[in-house]
Amino acid sequence: MAGRFAPRPRSALRVRAGAEPGLRRRWTPPEGPYDLGLVLGPLRRGPADPTFRQTADGMIWRASRTPAGPATIRLAQGADGSVDAQAWGPGADWLLGQLPQMLGESDDPSVFVPRHRAVLAAGRSRPGLRLCRTGLVLESLIPSVLEQKVTTIAANRSWRALVQKYGEPAPGPVEGLHVMPEPGTWARIPSWEWHRANVEEKRSSTILRAVRVARRLEEAAAMEPEAAAERLCLVAGIGPWTAAEVVQRTNGAADAVTTGDLHLPGIVGHVLAGERDADDARMLELLAPYAGQRHRAVRLILLSGRAPARRAPRMAIGDISSW
Repeated sequence: MAGRFAPRPRSALRVRAGAEPGLRRRWTPPEGPYDLGLVLGPLRRGPADPTFRQTADGMIWRASRTPAGPATIRLAQGADGSVDAQAWGPGADWLLGQLPQMLGESDDPSVFVPRHRAVLAAGRSRPGLRLCRTGLVLESLIPSVLEQKVTTIAANRSWRALVQKYGEPAPGPVEGLHVMPEPGTWARIPSWEWHRANVEEKRSSTILRAVRVARRLEEAAAMEPEAAAERLCLVAGIGPWTAAEVVQRTNGAADAVTTGDLHLPGIVGHVLAGERDADDARMLELLAPYAGQRHRAVRLILLSGRAPARRAPRMAIGDISSW
């Protein structure tokens, strides 16, 4: 499920002294509250994501592989709400050019009308939500595939292990960030290394099929969300769950609902109707009043922090690496 909470701050990153200043751009959000951490929270894959870090002072560092090459961006929100961006690496110009879209400029939260008290309360308590649009498909697709049918913790560990081993240090002054591997590198990862990273053949094969058509998949970022999801689902192993998780991030899809999730229907049913056993069909029925904005409604439901009480222990974190 995308972006339940804003990212929790991590310890300060180590910044090398005397580093080049990088390229800069300042962006001012449209009128209204704006929360940088809340907007970019769905892009972080766990508190130890090697491509994303938020420091205690709210500064966000991200490393991306852009069409122009690897890049690092540092984002800091000022007291006036504006965001100061600084970028390094071959892809710095590309990232800064994409900055307004990534920070949600094309998203219009004013069209959203809360239909339930819980949704209204969540919006009031966590103002400043906008839906990001990264324009980068693989960096959202690969970790989403890793999340298929496993716990989020296990998927985050696999993502971290693979990026740290096969990615590259992020450009710029900060130490500890990594850029994810390029498509050719993903394709050359040996089967036993996927196993060591706790990724079974089904998920690794899906990723391998995806990186072989990486260029065609990246084109989906410029499509309408429905068409983008259809393009993604042409790859065997990518279904509606994964496609929705991707287009929410890459295309800023305000209406993309994640179906096929183990927990989401029960949470939505519980919050909107007191029905903890809701299935996908019932979830979509409850979200019908938010047509066109269903993903935003789900984000607010998750941000409310409300969920039905557990009836069973948490799913065990599976580990095939020792088999």
